[in-house]
Parts: sequence; C-alpha cells; structure tokens
Amino acid sequence: EVQLQASGGGLVQAGGSLRLPCAASGFTFDDYAIGWFRQAPGKEREGVACISSSDGSTYYADSVKGRFTISSDNAKNAVYLQMNSLKPEDTAVYYCAADRDLHDMVVATTTLVGYYGMDYWGKGTQVTVSS
Repeated sequence: EVQLQASGGGLVQAGGSLRLPCAASGFTFDDYAIGWFRQAPGKEREGVACISSSDGSTYYADSVKGRFTISSDNAKNAVYLQMNSLKPEDTAVYYCAADRDLHDMVVATTTLVGYYGMDYWGKGTQVTVSS
C-alpha cells in the first residue's frame, strides 16, 4: 500500500521556523520526484518545492525561494521541508506528493499551470503562522 504522510505542522509566529517531514512507503522511492504543495482556505492549491530522489536536484516556487529548503533522506524514504522566515501568508494545509515524472512535478510545484495529477498524494498537515 502506498503511503505518504506529512507531519510537523503547527502554530508558529511570523519569522519563525518549522520542519515538515514526509514519510513515504509502498513504492520505489528513488524512482520518484517528491513535491510539497499547500492550500489555504478559499484559495487554489499551489506548489511549493520538489526534489528528485534520484539525483537530489531541487526546485522552488518563487514565493518560497530563499526561505524554504527541501531535502531528502533516501535511506529513510523521507523528504523534509525546512521553512524559515515564515509569513502569515504561508498559512495553509501542506501536502506531499510523489510522481515518476520529474518534469511534471517541477511544472506543478514551480509554475501556475495548475497541473496536479501526481501519482500519489498524502494527507496534509496544517501550518498556521500568526502575525
């Protein structure tokens, strides 16, 4: 059974930091790109960042560049999203997803194309940033 489990969400003040783990199981981790997405109340889902599990290349949405860092631990089948300098507008439910096609994942996480047909999705974790 494929599972993607995001965790680590919580309430943090503006300027603070959070680290979100995404634990993956049930598929060959090294063959997939893993991405983070978020959805705020009343807003469309948007991409945040992604990483290629095969070569570690990373990609970011403009809104989080310089503040968020995505990394992976292939031995643990896990991806992490380190979020620094958080802003109230970062408040959202954060989801991790997996897709075999790195190009599709890059498009989904770094552009406003709005393609979100990823192979696998996990349940989200709530991040709330207070002002």
